Amino acid sequence: MLFEPLLIIELAALGLCAGFLAGLLGIGGGMVMVPFVTIILTNRGVAPELTVKMAIATSMATIVFTSISSVRAHHQRGAVRWDLVKKLAPGIVLGSLLGSMGVFALLKGSSLAIVFAVFVGFSATQMFLDKKPSPGREVPGTVGLLGAGSVIGFVSGLVGAGGGFISVPFMAWVNVPIHNAIATSAALGFPIALANASGYVLSGFHLAQLPPYSLGYIWLPALLVIASCSVLTAPLGAKAAHKLPVKRLKRLFACILYLLAAYMLFKGLTTS
Repeated sequence: MLFEPLLIIELAALGLCAGFLAGLLGIGGGMVMVPFVTIILTNRGVAPELTVKMAIATSMATIVFTSISSVRAHHQRGAVRWDLVKKLAPGIVLGSLLGSMGVFALLKGSSLAIVFAVFVGFSATQMFLDKKPSPGREVPGTVGLLGAGSVIGFVSGLVGAGGGFISVPFMAWVNVPIHNAIATSAALGFPIALANASGYVLSGFHLAQLPPYSLGYIWLPALLVIASCSVLTAPLGAKAAHKLPVKRLKRLFACILYLLAAYMLFKGLTTS
């Protein structure tokens, strides 16, 4: 399974697409990786109760590398709100560890898929309608950002995404410009991914039925190939993000989230 040519091609193509989307939308690429890694694992005979969980964990692990490449490109354009990153990061780490080491291990893969679908569908609707935030609404203080970070980290730990589908709408809601929100979300992807990946390794380390080349719930062949390819295209996505109109960018973000939500809902309802 490790050196199968078709597998390498599939994972490489996925990595190139995921990297571009990570830079373009600040979402870490998890929205693409989770469904496709689920399909790849299913086609290779991995137990149904493990496919979604391993896809989520592997997706998150690749974001550790993708986020570095993406945030460098955004930082060079001065778009990252590092003041927000510093205040959101502590809550993100706490929420991530709670999600990846606790609730994630207890829930079935089908339940995780449904949770993913419902939340992402809601976020997509908010973005597609392009509701204007109240002009007087401001970024909350330290305590508020700590709480927001905890929610972002926790939900990201359950669904294996870099948190952009939560953090981008949240920052837009408090009147952070969309390009700054996307860039800042890319920066937040690193603490989210690192904390959650650690939790997935620890919570799945004891399982005997995992396929070969697994580290906890993380599938190492996919991590190696996807991460190697995604870092190549993340800067291209970040460059494109600064050229697209705000409204088109929001609607593109929403449409992709709708597709993800539909697939994961189907997976959750049909997986025993």
